[in-house]
Amino acid sequence: MSDKFQAVVIGGGPGGYVCAIRLAQLGFKTACIESRGSLGGTCLNVGCIPSKSLLNLSEEFHKVKHLSSKGIEIGEIKLNLQKMMKNKDKAVTVLTKGVEFLLKKNKVTYFKGTGSFKSKNEISIKDENNKETLIYADKIIIATGSMPVSLPGIEFDEKIIVSSTAALAFEKVPKKMVVVGGGYIGLEMGSVWSRLGTDVHVVEFLDHITPGMDKEISNEFMKILKKQGINFHMQHKVEKIKKNNTGAIISTKDKDGKQKDFECDKVLVSVGRKPNTSGLNLEKVGIELDNKKRVKTNKDFQTNLNNIYG
Repeated sequence: MSDKFQAVVIGGGPGGYVCAIRLAQLGFKTACIESRGSLGGTCLNVGCIPSKSLLNLSEEFHKVKHLSSKGIEIGEIKLNLQKMMKNKDKAVTVLTKGVEFLLKKNKVTYFKGTGSFKSKNEISIKDENNKETLIYADKIIIATGSMPVSLPGIEFDEKIIVSSTAALAFEKVPKKMVVVGGGYIGLEMGSVWSRLGTDVHVVEFLDHITPGMDKEISNEFMKILKKQGINFHMQHKVEKIKKNNTGAIISTKDKDGKQKDFECDKVLVSVGRKPNTSGLNLEKVGIELDNKKRVKTNKDFQTNLNNIYG
């Protein structure tokens, strides 16, 4: 006999855990399912929080390293990357444990595992040992967020060709890193590693960085990053990325068709994100998706199945 809930939220990120807590506060018997093993989603685990922690720590390092130019002599400055990463991880752990405490405090049942639909009211949860638990829900909310997307034909190995997730946890400072994509996520990571000593090059298909932002802000932002030492190669299209013994070679073409290759230790591909909807068995229960694999909803966030929301 499967456990019965009035509401189940699949996904424990900022959308999912807040939704689950509020449902519980309104009196619904609620469960929250999270596959990562810790709550908080991308933002808290491998996004905003760790990246802002490293941005802050790398800025402090950069400032101290250049104090001598202002007449302040404090001896040799050394980077302890392992300690810096531990500091970043500690900030993440404290906050994820805090979210877990909030679920417990509000009497939300927390399942660690990967959720998928068995039917419109039944969910299968598989833990890290592949043990299956079945639960029943009157109402189900899909809050599984997004994941990094790569370029066609180029796969992340998270060692040489990396997503932002791996770029948050390098074990040593790369000598040279190419960031493919001039969006804010790639630029944040580029800024961190540039301050810590990496020769960073940004390859962008458009003629400006941070697409979607005001052009004036974009231009001023680029000036700041250039002063920091980041190199920009605008209107360059990445043709292919080939790994070698020391890292990778990125082959590009500019707007005039002229080829230019970049050799580096690490390639951060940061060209956007895609909906994290695969593996949910949405097709099995007939939940409609759009052409970008996003869950279709109406103005009330209801899918084509009246008890499932997204």
